Amino acid sequence: MAERSRWVRIQEAKIEGYAAELEQTVADGPAEDQAGGREPEAAAAFAICMNAINFGSGWWPTIQKRPGLSGYSTMAAGVGERIDSAGPWSAEELATASAGEIAAVVGQDPGHPLMAQFAAALRDVGSHLLKDHEGRYLRVAEEARSIPDLAATFGGWESFGDVSKYEGRRVPFYKRAQLAAADLHRTGVAELPGIERLTAFADNLVPHVLRVDSVLVLDPALAARIEAGELLIHGAPEEVELRACAVQAIELLTSAGSLSPVAIDSVLWTRGRHYKSLPRPRSRNTAY
Repeated sequence: MAERSRWVRIQEAKIEGYAAELEQTVADGPAEDQAGGREPEAAAAFAICMNAINFGSGWWPTIQKRPGLSGYSTMAAGVGERIDSAGPWSAEELATASAGEIAAVVGQDPGHPLMAQFAAALRDVGSHLLKDHEGRYLRVAEEARSIPDLAATFGGWESFGDVSKYEGRRVPFYKRAQLAAADLHRTGVAELPGIERLTAFADNLVPHVLRVDSVLVLDPALAARIEAGELLIHGAPEEVELRACAVQAIELLTSAGSLSPVAIDSVLWTRGRHYKSLPRPRSRNTAY
């Protein structure tokens, strides 16, 4: 796709120097506490539930954000507080989750379109936990053979579905399925091999950072639409190319340095918090 792309191009001449820059960023940065001090079942619950609803970036300008927090961080704060104060949702509770219940947890209007989508995703998680994993979050990780195998498990759930089409071909991104597996690994509750085999987690922020840093170059017409705040249509060629070229650029960065795609994705996502001067691409969908 990167070779055939009409709207997005990778500046391969930038790859080697940018890979070295990212390695230095990792060397200089502090390690994060991914588990948040939670016991294993609660840590697994947060990773699975939060990634099941880790979408809606196209809606962020319309939601009620907590002071100083982004849209994602607002949602994560609500889910984290719910788990820390009352324990993880049981599988039975998830299986009957309503938009109103989820809205109360994340501090949003229950009539906002995202709340019904969040509730549907969590109901799907609850159904899979009950049917296939004895109602336990940790059981999902315990039954996996590797991190890619764990990601494939999530990828088989409707709540984590993420496949686009491009020129008649299926393009399986599975951003949230892979991220859920990676988060379970990073919290220490899924000590499985193969995290280096995951790709980057293709959303809208990582392509934005790569564009600002001149690794991705956009067609002027596409750049103008993004800068004007126009929503991209999910599955349109330019939207799929943005995600695909970001994934491929990170594969090239991996080959040019010592960082895995997951590590590079983490650096870019953190960097993206400070890249708000230029509007980022937005699309309303359940993939990211």
